[in-house]
Amino acid sequence: MAASSIIWTYSLVSVLIISLISFIGIIGLSIKIDKLKKVILFLVSFSAGALFGDAFIHLLPEAIEKYGFGLDISLYILSGIIFFFIIEKFIHWHHCHLEPTKNHPHPFAVMNLLGDAVHNFIDGLIIAASYLASLPVGIATTLAVILHEIPQEIGDFGVLLHGGFSIKKALTMNFITALTAVLGAIVALLLSAYIENLSLFLVPFAAGGFIYIAGSDLIPELHKEVNAHKSFMQLLTFVLGIVIMTSLLGLE
Repeated sequence: MAASSIIWTYSLVSVLIISLISFIGIIGLSIKIDKLKKVILFLVSFSAGALFGDAFIHLLPEAIEKYGFGLDISLYILSGIIFFFIIEKFIHWHHCHLEPTKNHPHPFAVMNLLGDAVHNFIDGLIIAASYLASLPVGIATTLAVILHEIPQEIGDFGVLLHGGFSIKKALTMNFITALTAVLGAIVALLLSAYIENLSLFLVPFAAGGFIYIAGSDLIPELHKEVNAHKSFMQLLTFVLGIVIMTSLLGLE
């Protein structure tokens, strides 16, 4: 069944907004590094809560309500976890110790762009699939991805600068890789016309991916902070992310 014009509009507007977030990295240049690290850490805890919240409050309940909870749903969730594990192992597979220059970008920066492009493409698939499930789930998933993309794009921008890219080139390349989210959304929406119940796979797959990212990438980063006051603030922002996802239930 083909996606409606409303789903196309919501999906494309959402991924375009997410693509524009790639420019947020330049904000980091105006903030001292020690303050930037503190801000990013709280953004990370906030996005971890949002990703967990979207997975367990929106994506999984939506999939179970529509298709029931069976072995297939479990396998789709695990496939999301395994997929993101493979992608991360691939991204971090090669390391180069050459000194980065503007004429010889650090290979890790190039690998970061490649990995980011794949990641954003999957984000586009996930967002479109969420809108195919329902508009409220699509909105919640878009918000969760946005909250995750903000600290990630700041970090990606820093990696590209360290890799020898100029500010202009780093912003341009970051934006180009971000646009793969648009491609991912278009692919998902086009496939929905030929693959019945595409969201049956992609929604729990997305939940698995979000659980993996929040649990294996973001939470370990938070554990690096041992200061009691800062740890408590992380807990508050983590819970706030879950609360935000819960509050979106009112849209349904």
